[in-house]
Amino acid sequence: MGEESVQRVVASSRDATASPVSVHVDSWRPSAIASKTEPIGKSTASSWNTRNLGLRLGADFTAAAAAGVLVAPIITVIDRGIIENASGRNTLGESIKSSLRQIIFRPHRFVFSKPFALIFSLYCGTYMTANSIDTASSTLRTQPACTTTAGPSKFVATSASNLALCLYKDSRFTQMFGSPNQIPRPVPAATFALFTLRDCLTVFASFNLPPLIAPHLSRQFGDSLEKHISSASAAQFLTPAAVQLVSTPLHLLGLDLYNRENVRWQERAGKVAKDWAKSCFARIGRIIPAFGVGGVVNMRVRKGLMEKLE
Repeated sequence: MGEESVQRVVASSRDATASPVSVHVDSWRPSAIASKTEPIGKSTASSWNTRNLGLRLGADFTAAAAAGVLVAPIITVIDRGIIENASGRNTLGESIKSSLRQIIFRPHRFVFSKPFALIFSLYCGTYMTANSIDTASSTLRTQPACTTTAGPSKFVATSASNLALCLYKDSRFTQMFGSPNQIPRPVPAATFALFTLRDCLTVFASFNLPPLIAPHLSRQFGDSLEKHISSASAAQFLTPAAVQLVSTPLHLLGLDLYNRENVRWQERAGKVAKDWAKSCFARIGRIIPAFGVGGVVNMRVRKGLMEKLE
């Protein structure tokens, strides 16, 4: 009887010590692991960065509108001057003086005019498209809300938005401020094609090149210069301005195709060459506010608002 009792105690102690080990091993079986994990590559909405998404879109629009309203006055003045100079309606200098007088003495008429509304809609819409692409990217990739991108999707989206809005603006400006001796007519397809190529170059230099060039500028600047102006801001100013050396002839040729029909190409080339220098400086003067100042304002306002929402 004594030996049987001892054997029972030993057996029960073995069972007691074995059962936890059995449960522990069982929990690591492949079938058990598979039942607790999701298939690889399966994406769920819970993994997206959707925090304050509505407010983030509101911040995108606020930044775009702030940039648009800031740059619209000077761009309206310069665009009107370039088109009136190309059509012969007015000289570039006199057109700019006339618009500045209206801004000073009748600002309400200038702000609520059709040219101002067209320019504001153009740049607010372009910046809003770029900002929304950044927000969509940061949401889907679970990145911080202030993250910006520089990929092909951003270029395609901003180009499409800018082209649609800019072509409509240019067609209306060309008709409003074209040759005074000519009845307004539809804008030729060749003019639209030249304006399209011009705007593709500008959009690429304004939204895609700065993030790529900024690291190289940072290495050239050094810490002392970086304290005064960031490489990102410098790239945002330089690239849109530099591309105007190439895009200005396209702009002038497109205007000449509208203003003068049945003209030999030699005469058109002479007209473009004659107006190239002053028009190029004027377009650099407009592009620096449009995609330089406007780009920096949009970038900083958006970043500041997004950091508060994170």
